[in-house]
Amino acid sequence: MVEKTFSSTTSGSEHRLRGSIGVPGIVFLVIAAAAPLTAVAGSLPVMIALGNGAGAPLTYIVVAAVLLVFSVGYATMSGHVTESGAFYAYVTKGLGRGPGLGAASLALLAYTTVQAAIYGLAASTLGSVVVRFGGPDLPWWVWAFALMALVAVLGYRSINVGAKVLGVLLVAEMLLIVVLSVSILGQGGAQGIEVSSFSPSTFMSGSPGIALMFAVGSFIGFEATAIYGEETKNPRRTVPIATYVAVIIIGVLYAVASWAIVLAFGADDVQAIATEHTADLTFIAADEYLGGVSSDVLMVMLVTSLFAALLAFHNAIARYTHVLSRGGFAPRSLMAVHPRHGSPHLGSLFQTVTAFVLVGIFALAGADPVLELFTWMAGVATVSILVVMVLTSVAIVVYFTRSGADTRLWHTKIAPILGGLGLAGITALVIANFTTLIGGSRTLANIFLAIIVCTFVIGWAVGHFVVRSRRGTAMDQTSGSPHP
Repeated sequence: MVEKTFSSTTSGSEHRLRGSIGVPGIVFLVIAAAAPLTAVAGSLPVMIALGNGAGAPLTYIVVAAVLLVFSVGYATMSGHVTESGAFYAYVTKGLGRGPGLGAASLALLAYTTVQAAIYGLAASTLGSVVVRFGGPDLPWWVWAFALMALVAVLGYRSINVGAKVLGVLLVAEMLLIVVLSVSILGQGGAQGIEVSSFSPSTFMSGSPGIALMFAVGSFIGFEATAIYGEETKNPRRTVPIATYVAVIIIGVLYAVASWAIVLAFGADDVQAIATEHTADLTFIAADEYLGGVSSDVLMVMLVTSLFAALLAFHNAIARYTHVLSRGGFAPRSLMAVHPRHGSPHLGSLFQTVTAFVLVGIFALAGADPVLELFTWMAGVATVSILVVMVLTSVAIVVYFTRSGADTRLWHTKIAPILGGLGLAGITALVIANFTTLIGGSRTLANIFLAIIVCTFVIGWAVGHFVVRSRRGTAMDQTSGSPHP
């Protein structure tokens, strides 16, 4: 009762986010966070080279299938909880405030680190594009901070503004991926059309665990469907539809595009070629199947893809801090909502500052923007978000079992359990291959894994002690005695 009273007094209409975003807008935001062109041009070649080679297309299908099953319970829960915190709100409803704060801390860690990772890759790519077209060769961090300033301006304003910007960029990059895929398939690839990429034996060849890591990383941002619940026209309808549509679109797009890239070089040869040309595998395919200028267009579009992802993650983090502030677990000023834009503008500014600090640390250390900033932070983000999703699966089952708010067996029991088991299996494979993911240093891998564990434990402890303190204060006020 104490927690409910507190929530009602600090979550008034003046602190609620506003907006009228619909299914297309949310789908755009989710796909933007996934950054399709970044996955196809950046992650896929590494996935093929270090993972299971020609089995990459089936890997994407496996991950998409697990996420679709997970989405059943996730979308069902969205009809009962419309808080912008999504994973945080769901875990809190099912498992309590302590685990909820632990999950929120991990989600913030995941999105903050993956955004920092993308700043590194985006800055490096943008610098290469500028030099390629005759511009100055500036340090990578100059471009990183320039992108950060632009993201800050858009993030400060209404979510509808961000969705419109992302919509234009996403349509362009997705069209480019489709055109490249159709061109390769239409020309029969290097050795003709064949479907060995979708066989279990090909999927299990090489290192499928590493392939799964990169595939999961390509779906990060999945939570965005529920994060914007308060800013939708009809959250009970919009969030579930957007969730299913986003996962299916991303999964199909990745599977077809990766299959096309495999066929472009041949299933038997693609892994060796990817190992030798990891950085430009997709660009080589574009040159061969689309023509000489296509690689230039592809590189420019890769920058816009990365920018779209930066804006999507910025919005997600700002809304997480807004909800935590509204619940009394972050500085109260961060719950402020802009009177005209209806956006969490102070949370957005705070997120810009944290991004500046994290990227600035790597810049001062002289780190490589791709090999260190991107690789290390993407690894931390992948493990963190997987753990949060497993917790969410458990929370969904517990919540519906206790509340009886929805009695559909598939939606509230079977699907969440199956999705949770699938995610737990993927998490185990990711952790087993984590050293490879962050560059081969076991010591560094252990440090990052320890940071993930400590983040969750600290979040849980804060939630436990804050709630306990509130209960003690309420009891003292009721009895009329001062709190010691």
